Amino acid sequence: RFCVFKVILCFLFYINHCDIFVLTEMLESNNLVTFEGLSNSSSYHTFLMDEEKGRLVVGAKDHVFSFSLVNISHDFTQVRTYSRECSNFIKVLQPFNQTHLYVCGTGAFHPVCSYLEVGKKPEDNVFRLEPHVENGRGKSPYDPRLLTASMLIDGELYAGTSADFMGRDFAIFRTLGKHHPIRTEQHDSRWLNDPRFLGVHLIPESDNPEDDKIYLFFRESAMDGEHVGKATHARIGQLCKNDLGGHRSLVNKWTTFLKARLICSVPGSNGIDTHFDELQDVFLMSTKDPKSPIVYAVFTTSSNIFKGSAVCMYSMTDVRRVFLGPYAHRDGPNYQWVPFQGRVPYPRPGTCPSKTFGGFDTTKDLPDEVVTFARSHPAMFNPVYPINNRPIIVKTDKDYQFTQIVVDKVEAEDGQYDVMFIGTDIGTILKVVSVPRGSWHDLEEVLLEEMTVFREPTAITAMELSTKQQQLYLGSNIGVSQMPLHRCEVYGKACAECCLARDPYCAWDGAECSRYFPMAKRRTRRQDIRNGDPLTQCSDLQHQDELSGQATLQDKTLYGVENSSTFLECSPKSQRAVTYWQFQRSADDHKQEIQSEDGFVHTEQGLLIRTLAKKDSGVYLCQAVEHGFMQTVLKVTLEVIDTERLDDLLHRDNEAAAAANVQEFSSPRESPNQRLWYRDFLSLVNHPTLNSVDEFCEQIWKRERKHRKQKWKHLQERQKGRNRRTHELERAPRSV
Repeated sequence: RFCVFKVILCFLFYINHCDIFVLTEMLESNNLVTFEGLSNSSSYHTFLMDEEKGRLVVGAKDHVFSFSLVNISHDFTQVRTYSRECSNFIKVLQPFNQTHLYVCGTGAFHPVCSYLEVGKKPEDNVFRLEPHVENGRGKSPYDPRLLTASMLIDGELYAGTSADFMGRDFAIFRTLGKHHPIRTEQHDSRWLNDPRFLGVHLIPESDNPEDDKIYLFFRESAMDGEHVGKATHARIGQLCKNDLGGHRSLVNKWTTFLKARLICSVPGSNGIDTHFDELQDVFLMSTKDPKSPIVYAVFTTSSNIFKGSAVCMYSMTDVRRVFLGPYAHRDGPNYQWVPFQGRVPYPRPGTCPSKTFGGFDTTKDLPDEVVTFARSHPAMFNPVYPINNRPIIVKTDKDYQFTQIVVDKVEAEDGQYDVMFIGTDIGTILKVVSVPRGSWHDLEEVLLEEMTVFREPTAITAMELSTKQQQLYLGSNIGVSQMPLHRCEVYGKACAECCLARDPYCAWDGAECSRYFPMAKRRTRRQDIRNGDPLTQCSDLQHQDELSGQATLQDKTLYGVENSSTFLECSPKSQRAVTYWQFQRSADDHKQEIQSEDGFVHTEQGLLIRTLAKKDSGVYLCQAVEHGFMQTVLKVTLEVIDTERLDDLLHRDNEAAAAANVQEFSSPRESPNQRLWYRDFLSLVNHPTLNSVDEFCEQIWKRERKHRKQKWKHLQERQKGRNRRTHELERAPRSV
């Protein structure tokens, strides 16, 4: 018998698991493609994208994967990496030549490297690990928890990593190639002080390749005397690509290594800045000048008082100016860091030996005083400040922190915009665009979307962006995910909503919000990223309902129970819209704005009515306001049911159930009164997804029916057996 009690239990189970249903719906709406990972693997942290072959190569625990950039779930191959008793976590994945990749991993706390054959062309269909194994010391860390940054340039591997089993000897190495391995000075906190490496990049200094420099991004503990107490500093380091070490001093050590601090802080009203020192990730946005990329950097706070994240932008002009400034020097009675005021030897330490400055063909020819000075003065005194001297994005007191960033340069109707995709430690992605207020030096942060990527909270640890596929690829400890850069359909079909979205990827094309193509010339195309003003963009439309957004107006009828509470959900498509609620008791009454102190609570998700009364029946209008433009996005007709009517409803259902005397194995469809009560119950509690509950409860009922049928069949078989034995006893001859 399908009693009311079972239906209520079913409903309560659904409420307890509603977050799973909502998350599933959210993931599907984000057009996500996810590789859930293998049962014997994890740590999908090391990415290498090859757009020519259309593949994304991912290094993980004990495996290397090759995914199709079109769809990572449809076409992927894998190889198992060599390891000993324990696991091998892949930390280095670099292109070695046209047919092979260079792969290094922790190798069960014994770093190893090998070559992965991938073929020259996509149709070669090769993905095979060579049996030859090399020593991975100075290339991969021993401990998989330690961060490593590497880059293979001209057959030589530049890597920032730890070089010992205990994880105490950190260094910047250059291995492979024709030159002798070279590294930073060992056990000298002035050079490196417990660093965590995040990125390696080659940036040309001039038109002469001999001046090319390698830049490293890392965070480390502050040097002694540099800060009161324990603190972390973000760093950018530089060294010359043609550095071969010294002749008598710094033999097989870098002679051109310098480092500077990266500042990302918010000026405080009390004169004390709020610093974001925990550098998490960097992304270099190329410009027309290959010597001057824009550096995007993600930071978090090291404070125990509050959580915060920020994004700062840096110019290479400012970086080079700091490296040409004063060196940091310890002097005075308190042995504090001060700018070096003495004579700097020639050629200036940090300068690459080349024909540009003349006189020296190699670092081995540098004068001893230059090498000695470089050994004792690796740090610059001045820090590198961000463009505009402040972050372009700041998030504080959130339940997440930033972990990764990639940036896409997008052509829009009114100029070029940098769209940032920022990963968090709870598995979400923020899509943000910087829009100039008065000038291109005064930027406004516009949050376009905030999307959930994985089915459970997990930090996003790797990100790659394919402009060719217009897709974003994300790595975590539990799997890999793929999402499109643009989802114009979520902004609706109204011109006003599309304009207010301010998404450079999207424009209103006369029928809906769709992908914007700069080369396409359409008279009806409307887009305004800088101002987001639908009044100027859409006011000439013939159908005014498109302007007002009424084409996407939601109209609902809901029920509530007297003396209970109810929630009216209203989430505008725009992240920046402010919502207002109006109430109209009847068609003849005037609309009045709902205030929070009147027994209503305004939230970002909607309106909470604390205690329902009959007078609360009427029409509720949710209005979204942005840039002075107002549109009604939701109309709710709420009917408040008094408690007496509810009692009658429950009493009538009980009587109907008793009168029907539902048979043991009848289905829900054979008990319409029961189903009617169930749907009324869900309507009363204002649940938006009745269909999902229907499907879930249908599964419960089917399982129960199947169980009861099996039980009934078993009972019948037992009864048949009992009857057969009785019959046989009756027919058996009796003994005399």
